[in-house]
Amino acid sequence: MAKLEHSTRTVLELLSDFSPSTSSFFPLSSSIRSLAISTSSDSQTLIYAGTTSGGVLLLSVNFDTRTVSFLRHASVSESAVDYLLVIDHAGHVVVFSGGFLFLVDSLFLGPVRKIGGLKGISVIARRVRSGASECSDLVVRDDGGGSSSSEFLSARRMLLKLGGGGGGGGIRSNGWKAKESELRSNDGNSVFSIVIGRRLILVELVFGSRSGRNDGHGDGNGGSFVILKEIQCVDGVKTMVWLDDSIVVGSLSGYILYSCVTGQGSLIFSLPDPSSPPRLKLLMEEYKMLLLVDNVGISVNARGQPVGGSLVFHRAPDSVGEIASCIAVVKNGKMELYHKRSGNRIQLVSFAEEGVGPCVVTDQDGRGQLIVVATPSKVICYRKVSSEEQIKYLLRKKNFKEAITLVEELQSEGEMTKEMLSFVHAQVGFLLLFDLRFEEAVNHFLLSETMQPSEIFPFIMRDPNRWTLLVPRNRYWGLHPPPVPLETVVDDGLMAIQRDIFLKKAGVETAVDDDFLLNPPNRADLLESGIKNIIRYLHISREKHLDPSVKEGVDTLLMYLYRALNCVEDMEKLASSENSCVVEELETLLNDSGHLRTLAFLYASKGMSSKALAIWRILARNYSSGHWKDPKGEMDSQHSSTNVISGKEIAAIEASKILEKSSDQDLVLQHLGWIADIDQALAVRVLTTERTDQLSPDEVIAAIDPKKVEILQRYLQWLIENQDSEDTQFHTAYALLLARSAIQTFDTENSSQNFEAETFGGTDMSAVSKTSLFQSLIRERLQIFLQSSDLYDPEDVLDLIEGSELWLEKAILYKKLGQETLVLQIFALKLEDSEAAEQYCAEIGRPDAYMQLLEMYLDPNNGKEPMFRAAVRLLHNHGESLDPLQVLERLSPDMPLELASDTILRMLRARLHHHRQGQIVHNLSRAMEIDASLGRLEERSRHVQINEESLCDSCHARLGTKLFAMYPDDTIVCYKCFRRLGESKSITGRDFKQDPMFKAGWMVTR
Repeated sequence: MAKLEHSTRTVLELLSDFSPSTSSFFPLSSSIRSLAISTSSDSQTLIYAGTTSGGVLLLSVNFDTRTVSFLRHASVSESAVDYLLVIDHAGHVVVFSGGFLFLVDSLFLGPVRKIGGLKGISVIARRVRSGASECSDLVVRDDGGGSSSSEFLSARRMLLKLGGGGGGGGIRSNGWKAKESELRSNDGNSVFSIVIGRRLILVELVFGSRSGRNDGHGDGNGGSFVILKEIQCVDGVKTMVWLDDSIVVGSLSGYILYSCVTGQGSLIFSLPDPSSPPRLKLLMEEYKMLLLVDNVGISVNARGQPVGGSLVFHRAPDSVGEIASCIAVVKNGKMELYHKRSGNRIQLVSFAEEGVGPCVVTDQDGRGQLIVVATPSKVICYRKVSSEEQIKYLLRKKNFKEAITLVEELQSEGEMTKEMLSFVHAQVGFLLLFDLRFEEAVNHFLLSETMQPSEIFPFIMRDPNRWTLLVPRNRYWGLHPPPVPLETVVDDGLMAIQRDIFLKKAGVETAVDDDFLLNPPNRADLLESGIKNIIRYLHISREKHLDPSVKEGVDTLLMYLYRALNCVEDMEKLASSENSCVVEELETLLNDSGHLRTLAFLYASKGMSSKALAIWRILARNYSSGHWKDPKGEMDSQHSSTNVISGKEIAAIEASKILEKSSDQDLVLQHLGWIADIDQALAVRVLTTERTDQLSPDEVIAAIDPKKVEILQRYLQWLIENQDSEDTQFHTAYALLLARSAIQTFDTENSSQNFEAETFGGTDMSAVSKTSLFQSLIRERLQIFLQSSDLYDPEDVLDLIEGSELWLEKAILYKKLGQETLVLQIFALKLEDSEAAEQYCAEIGRPDAYMQLLEMYLDPNNGKEPMFRAAVRLLHNHGESLDPLQVLERLSPDMPLELASDTILRMLRARLHHHRQGQIVHNLSRAMEIDASLGRLEERSRHVQINEESLCDSCHARLGTKLFAMYPDDTIVCYKCFRRLGESKSITGRDFKQDPMFKAGWMVTR
């Protein structure tokens, strides 16, 4: 019995065998020389075995009963049967024996017929068409019009010559006569190439009968050759194949390609000397030719060009077969299967003992499921194992890479769908998972497009649970146990490893991984690895389009796994992002494990703001120490090593984020206080966030702690500047708050400066500069608001700052109240800002304002010295607006003459100049008025002569003695038309009120 050995996978399995010695038609001295297979129907497969004694055995294969039975025997000749060719479409078998060709029906029901005309044949090959468009048609048929071509007639004459004459206008060969119409018929004909000596003859085998009926296996069936072409070839041809238009022959010297169209031959390559006999195999699966050189097989296409890599066999084969993607070679009782693409040997089958003699193999043109091997005394049938069973075999042997490679090859060849590839990836993943190779398992899960994330759920949470019904019941060929929690998988796997280690030490071969033997894993590491890789799978699965219920399971169980590894950062990241976690499943778990921050994030993401804020409030109250490193703060702080935020601040920040999105006023005001106690800026941000339903300002102001001045101040600022509030109470309150802050800042600065001066005799310039900057910002905001707003009560603000040193603010308020004198006193005397004082006088717009300012400079009162330089500046800039006499009257006798002399002199000269300029302008204006009056008088004094021929420019009536009117554009109309047109619009359509008219004589010329 044949046995399988040394297989990386099982491609062929033994079907049955048959010993011809049990038949009386098989002499003891005879042996099997050739094989052929014919599939006459789906249920019956026939095997033809040619013997050295000249007979052919007909065997039948039954796949259901897995048996091979003997049917019939045909005696052909006394020489060995070297070649058998089954012509299924004609129901015949061509037998090559002793240099002659014989023809017998496929079931051996009729006699064996010798095809005459050709003898001394050494090699025969049938033409195979690949379907290529460039393949020529050597057999020329009737053109449909009743006439035959010259080539066909020539072939007919050759047939007559070879087959003998005969009457009736037919062609006779080997004693059989066929009509010409039958010969021209395209049904049942085959084309062969035959080598006789140095002649390569291309012939057509035509089947026919006396009655014209072709039933496939009757006594009256016969065949005739039509010679199509003859080509000179090399001597000593041993093997030959014919593909499309290329005929490749093999001799002891090498392989030569002949064209059946041109007859030209070209050497493909020569054989070394010595070498094994040449051998050719036509690969029907890919329409290539395999040329053997000793133990090397080279694939070439129809043009003789090498394609793909070479196949290296262990020894030179006796015979070559093809099945699917494999090449089968037989030698010394062994059959080896090599993969066509990779060249790897994937199976070795031993079917006989060494030295059994020449073996032969045949196939079903590479596309069938059966391959037959014969020793001299036995026929063995092998059946191709289904692709699914091959994959299962590899998976049972834990050859996972080979299994995936096989599936990918089958998919590329169109024998397996993409869904099946995904199925196998998932199956491999589960096998690796139970083999404790978690990373590889998840890699295969991710490569499967059909696997559902819910199939992982039973490994995380015990059944039954919320998602039990979502787990698909995929059988996966039953190669792995049913899913159990990951802890159980690890425990069972460790027990199996321990058992295998014990067996291996006892000398029993096991499938345990050598890595596990060298580095035995511990339970904790395996659990951690398993959880991490399942997390990786679920994390990637979140990006897929999943059903809502599956999404809930993925996110919830992902949180379970994060908690198992105490991945706090990942837990919080998942909880704070958009997720589908089921709060009811995680609430108790997170609360009991102390992951309150994660629970707060989860509440917030689900819109449960009240519960989230309650947790943050508890955390803020309980945080006494402990800090959290904010990565964002590190990125923003380029010059600082760390940015540490306390736990209280984190709680306040997260709570403020929730409140910023909430429009629940009661909830905001409830938690505003404790947030403000931690960080007032956060409280301000909560209050000033834009909402669809804004908070009530009155209730917010009432809820703010009066001691938290900054919050109230910034909230009022937001109401006024961003919300454009025009409420006078808010404006006044904001002004008062700014004023108080400015007073406090001013007093604090003065006291700190005085203290440092008394203590150290100097000041810290950096501290002073910071204080001054803060004070300037506060006062700047106060000044801008006091100037820009008109809705606050200036008297209330003035009452507050009356006793302070905020003189500029007082000046703004007095200006609002219209107290010009006080404003000038502040600018001129308190602030000594001459430019501001002069600008305010310009705003007043009266000359007496400058005079009042001058008096203040000259007589400051309160024991202050006169400000002569300021007075001189005022006279210099605005002296032309002052009365020189009044200025001289108010000048103090104590004022140095050298300070004012130049200014007063310039002022007097300017006054005189302005007076004379006024006189010139007055006289010029009067002259222009006189000229204009004279021009008008001249225009009105113009005479117009009207006679009997004068016509109205509007109605064209004769004017005669009628009244008429004349327009500035010299058009004349009658009085009636004048009343109709009006005084300002003439007949030309010009409106003199909107478009005045000027004449040169009207312009002033004097």
